[in-house]
Amino acid sequence: MNKTNYMNPYFAGVLLGLVLLAAMFLSGRGLGASGGIKYTVVALVGAIDKQHAMESAYYSKYFENGESPLKNWLALEVFGMILGGFISGALSHRLKFKIEKSPKISNNKRLLFAFLGGVFFVYGAQLARGCTSGAALSGMAVLSVAGFVTMIAIFGSAYIFAWFFKSLWI
Repeated sequence: MNKTNYMNPYFAGVLLGLVLLAAMFLSGRGLGASGGIKYTVVALVGAIDKQHAMESAYYSKYFENGESPLKNWLALEVFGMILGGFISGALSHRLKFKIEKSPKISNNKRLLFAFLGGVFFVYGAQLARGCTSGAALSGMAVLSVAGFVTMIAIFGSAYIFAWFFKSLWI
């Protein structure tokens, strides 16, 4: 069995902190991913049914001044993360299609639960007005109490839910 070498987590944490610092210094904003997904979905709705998007009180505010929601910095950040993930995978020779799962479950069940987990996380991030990177990391970087509470809630709920869903992994 080949051992996969990953980046040292402490070094990776320092790099993440430097990226967050650079983002705050260069753009005046922290990191955040859930908002980028929202802007992408809004752009998709506008592409599918422009009239509905313009008449909707929610969607129309994203199309003010004729700008595309995809030009928002959050959408560009998410596209950059996807591109960076592909580059990182290619450079580390780990760019391949693979479903990591327990041998006890099927590929379809693993993909279904991964999709549902992503949907619930993005929905929760929209309710909380931020995700792990935006509300928690960026919030903690400026010593916001809400950032610390968000991080505790995310990790606490992940720990609790892991007990219920451990059969999907072990």
